[in-house]
Amino acid sequence: MRLVVLIASVALLVACSKTETPKSEWAGSSRCRDCHEEFYQKWATSHHGLAMQPFTTALAATLPPQTNDIVVGQSHYRAEPPFVIERTPSGEKRYKMLHALGGKNVYYFLTELERGWLQTLPVAFDVRRREWYDTAASAMRHFSGVTNELLHWTERPFTFNTSCYNCHVSQLSKNYDLASDSYRTTWSEPGINCETCHGPAAEHVRVCLAAKGKPTPADLKIIRIGKMTAAQRNDLCAPCHAKMNTITSSFLPGDRYFDHYGLVGVEHIDFYPDGRDLGENYTYTGWRMNPCAQNDRLDCVHCHTSSGRYRFHDRPNDSCLPCHENKVRNVATHSHHPPGPGKPTCNSCHLPMTEFGRMLRSDHSFLPPTPATAVLYHSPLACTLCHTNKTAAWADQQVRSWHKDDYQAPVLERAALIAAARKRDWTRLPEMLAYITRANRQEIFANALIRLLDACDHPDKWPVLRQALKDPSPLIRASAAAALGHAPTAENVAALTTALGDSYRLVRISAAAALDDTAVALFEPTQMARFQRALKEYEDSLRSQPDSHAAHYNLGNHYLNRGQTDAALAEFEIAMRLEPKFVPPMVNAALIHARRNQTAEAETLLRRALALDPASAEVNFNLGLLLAEKGDFKGAETCLRTTLKTDPQFAPAAYNLAVIVSRANLDEAIALCARAAAARPQEPRYAYTEAFYRRQKGDLAGAERVLRALLQRHPNHSDAAALLQDILQRR
Repeated sequence: MRLVVLIASVALLVACSKTETPKSEWAGSSRCRDCHEEFYQKWATSHHGLAMQPFTTALAATLPPQTNDIVVGQSHYRAEPPFVIERTPSGEKRYKMLHALGGKNVYYFLTELERGWLQTLPVAFDVRRREWYDTAASAMRHFSGVTNELLHWTERPFTFNTSCYNCHVSQLSKNYDLASDSYRTTWSEPGINCETCHGPAAEHVRVCLAAKGKPTPADLKIIRIGKMTAAQRNDLCAPCHAKMNTITSSFLPGDRYFDHYGLVGVEHIDFYPDGRDLGENYTYTGWRMNPCAQNDRLDCVHCHTSSGRYRFHDRPNDSCLPCHENKVRNVATHSHHPPGPGKPTCNSCHLPMTEFGRMLRSDHSFLPPTPATAVLYHSPLACTLCHTNKTAAWADQQVRSWHKDDYQAPVLERAALIAAARKRDWTRLPEMLAYITRANRQEIFANALIRLLDACDHPDKWPVLRQALKDPSPLIRASAAAALGHAPTAENVAALTTALGDSYRLVRISAAAALDDTAVALFEPTQMARFQRALKEYEDSLRSQPDSHAAHYNLGNHYLNRGQTDAALAEFEIAMRLEPKFVPPMVNAALIHARRNQTAEAETLLRRALALDPASAEVNFNLGLLLAEKGDFKGAETCLRTTLKTDPQFAPAAYNLAVIVSRANLDEAIALCARAAAARPQEPRYAYTEAFYRRQKGDLAGAERVLRALLQRHPNHSDAAALLQDILQRR
């Protein structure tokens, strides 16, 4: 059976060991007010300060009555502050609105369920449209070819304690108990307080009070944003503005982002192939596509205050100063649009605003409009956001008439590579590999290609991935390390051993995970010590978030790779208990049972997974193999055909299906073997079996052709040589 391994963007959705700052070191924003009243007032009324607030009668008074029920199945919901009323055929239930999240675009409301779960209520409020709406339905993705199932509001993705706490309250302690699946969550203040960005302030308050009437101390015992580098300021904002993978919970102002988090990029279908936003992506991925940000001269607080306000509302073009003064002073020439009140600004073209889940978001890549990619991928286009009666093709003609240098070409190139990789079109593999190591590669796109190449088995990628381990970007190095773990050759292991000593934690953890199932007993003492240090970091990252089903799933894989199957099975069972709809641990638990000849237990788990995800290639493939072992070839055939329908390049499924159908249909068996061999030419068994079936059919010329091609690729394949000799003698 085939072990299911999640891609890195899912497999690292866990938190690491949390180094909590003692409560005595936190002062609270009220202590800041004594000396910083002006800044306190700006903060207290900002979206940062009000990221979460108690639900009060004053807030309720600002909300209009809900006139239509939100209907979820047979349940009807209506906000009647301070309660949300649930009416079902069996009766009525009242949920108290305890907290309000947001306020810029929407308000979400929290209630407390049993076991301390703070749950997002099914009724939310659209601040701009002044209307109530269905919380869960607004988060649905509508991707072509992807079936989405609407989550119920009581499910874990809508649990505040698990999913959304970090960016809405300050100095939180989750206090989760796995045995009872309960929380005793506490926090110092709702909203994002001063110390979130400035660090613990108790000592700062003490030294300042002690210095009253004396010269200001040289060391104010506080983190000062103005003293940070541009990179540190960007890293400070990123944790709450990134679609990320958490690897620690110990981030403090001044720390490096990639020592604590990973980042989801355009490999994810929440992005269009050209990098524009489709689903909810927050900001940081786009920001790392931003040429202005990549030169380490521009940071978030150039345009935004530390309380989150935009500095240039009345003069938006000034946000591009001083770097682009010539363009700002000659905006009509640069933009081909007249300047003036009500006319387009720099932001209109370079930060176009789109909407998802009723929340507005600006494209922080700052890239100019690329109508050519909008034509191909239907991605958002600044031109047609304003010119609503025009098309992307019209905009492309205008842009090409204005700009003879074809500035769209680089975006078109990398978008085409991402689109091809998503479709597993490896005819463009040489271009993809060349892009990854190109000197002017764009970090986010090169990283996405590395992650998407997980689905490609071609050996040409390994030297490129080893070279990517030397890339200046820790994000790229981490993704390359994760990818190299799929082929633990001597060269790859040597490269990963070096990565264990990387200066960034994200890279070290990725390398340790990649080496997890490698025979590291051959390491020299210094290599083993480095491996053990990085492995401990990795293990800490898996054990530190006991309420995460992904953490337990990954810990189960860790134990499975080390041969500790009892421990692995226990972790998979916890993952299934925490998230009953999460399919991968069901498949991997079934694998353990199958290895133990516990066929009934394995089949039960696989059929449970199949009911949740009928089209899953992994589930159908593993169930197909299990049924074949039981002698149920008809059931196995059905499963394997479904596998190939979902993933046409799933070579092992094509090969195993060929073996099953060869009894009745040699022509199809030959075609399936050829399909498997084309998908994985480095696996000689597929081509050899195709030749075997051709000989069985009597197609000796065809069998000879296949075998000669196979022996060119694998000259030491003795079975192929013997079969070819037999065919030549027959001819």
